[in-house]
Amino acid sequence: MNNDSKSIHEFDFNLICEYFSSLERQGPGSPEVTVKALSFIDNLSDKSCIADIGCGSGGQTMVLAQHTAGRLKGVDLFPLFIELFNQNACLLGLQNRVQGVVESMDQLSFKDEELDLIWSEGAIYHIGFQRGLAEWKRFLKTGGFIAVTEVSWFTEERPSEINDFWLDAYPEIDTIPRKVAQMQQTGYLPVATFVLPENCWTEHFYAPQAIAQENFLKKYTGNSTVESLIASQRHEAQLFDKYKAYYGYVFYIGKKL
Repeated sequence: MNNDSKSIHEFDFNLICEYFSSLERQGPGSPEVTVKALSFIDNLSDKSCIADIGCGSGGQTMVLAQHTAGRLKGVDLFPLFIELFNQNACLLGLQNRVQGVVESMDQLSFKDEELDLIWSEGAIYHIGFQRGLAEWKRFLKTGGFIAVTEVSWFTEERPSEINDFWLDAYPEIDTIPRKVAQMQQTGYLPVATFVLPENCWTEHFYAPQAIAQENFLKKYTGNSTVESLIASQRHEAQLFDKYKAYYGYVFYIGKKL
């Protein structure tokens, strides 16, 4: 396997974390898309408890906080992300109701039925879509909502290059109807599903990486692991450009029955 086709998961997590910490978003998305997803959720008040699981440095969480009135907790495994998350909350004057904590998404400390809304953009794949939906459900009140983005196939058939790339990176990738069926099987009413626009990848995720990549290569001159990591990110961006008709991120919003 050549270096540029390596999956991101084959690299040291601290290195990945440092690289992505320089970006506002650690995955495809946009403020507009976060607000759009929120428009399908109707039970929120200033008493609501919201969790953003796999929050990263909080790009989407801060948007969420600015458009809701309740308390919001961001959870991520990496201390560097949570440090940045809490700094961002302070900069925006949100620190009284927005807090980031270091926790693993498979060992969350929420109480049963504590949450009105669970949010997770570009992160549920770490635990797996169906497993995440199933394990997190107990933290939601009945009638509470879950909103997650998940990479999904748009077609039943794909060119082998992109098919193999994603099956290696994330074997659970599947078509939108199958993901909706999984949500329903796990005990949620699927409320809304929509595809993230292309600019969530290009303008909000890949374009900001250009400067980050140059800086990272300068900082770690001659480090072959860093060179491999940057090559893999560039390769992923090229694949998106070539095959974006076949896959993308999709918002899945469900209500706990």
